[in-house]
Amino acid sequence: MKKLTLLSVAIFSTLSFSSFAKDCDSSLLPSWKDSLSKSAIVKFVEQTNDKQADTYVPVEDRIAVFDNDGTLWSEKPYYFQLAFALDRVKEMASEHPEWKTEVPFKSVLADDIKSVLSSGEEGLLKLILATHSGMTVEQYQNDVDQWLAVAKDERFDKAYTELTYQPMKEMLTYLQDNNFKTYIVSGGGVDFMRVWAPEAYNIPTEQIIGSALKYNYSYKDGKPTVVKDSSILTIDDKAGKVSNIQHIIGKKPILAVGNSDGDQAMMQWATSQANSMAMIVHHTDAEREWQYDRESHVGRLDKALDEANQRDEWVLIDMKSDWCQVY
Repeated sequence: MKKLTLLSVAIFSTLSFSSFAKDCDSSLLPSWKDSLSKSAIVKFVEQTNDKQADTYVPVEDRIAVFDNDGTLWSEKPYYFQLAFALDRVKEMASEHPEWKTEVPFKSVLADDIKSVLSSGEEGLLKLILATHSGMTVEQYQNDVDQWLAVAKDERFDKAYTELTYQPMKEMLTYLQDNNFKTYIVSGGGVDFMRVWAPEAYNIPTEQIIGSALKYNYSYKDGKPTVVKDSSILTIDDKAGKVSNIQHIIGKKPILAVGNSDGDQAMMQWATSQANSMAMIVHHTDAEREWQYDRESHVGRLDKALDEANQRDEWVLIDMKSDWCQVY
């Protein structure tokens, strides 16, 4: 009887492994398991393409918007753009002796990240304004490009651009192949994302929307320049995402994908029409990435999670259960 039990376990284990392998062996969205979320994506695209059905959407109306931080790449332990700002503060410190005693700069120089984060939105905004303004757009983007070439995430020991989600990139490609126009609509800085996101996601710079500082144009000695100001043009978060989509795209998207309460407004707006869908990347994988939702200070998913559990057209993507691989 004992041998039979062991044999049964062995057979079950083999079957389980085979099933897992089969789930992850597909030419369509190969990094996705055969889950409800994958089925929802495929069904949505097929219905959108079916000219004989009332779910058909003309190509010119196939607009899909994606958040970036926590949706297309990781955002823990803190936003990668903040990591850039922290390194920039250290590089610029010799020019600003006052930072040795000024919050939150002194915390940055002391490598006291906990105090930096506890400085709240006001403190983090000070860091961004100090490190992202007073230079031409070209100078700023060159600094970002050089930083990305050498900076690495401490936990995974990978370049930040290697921490983009493979399943989400496959989803973007699948949508693009089916005549969707894909946009990034992120709280991250637009000039920061435009350095690397076009190559990472096959999304052109003009389809990247984000937070931005004001720009100052000048023309001197036959040379035009655009300098990043130290005042805010737009914060692309929450209701601000809806405003910027309307202002820049001019059409309501039929698909909105995010991961936090900051994306709730654009998901509500997108799904206020027929033949639409919203998706939420739910961070449930502590081993391969991070696990967080309601209590997180970064990428908090609380109210939007409640709404997703009440609406059929909002689909939760369970990172741990639905993805064969993360990066």
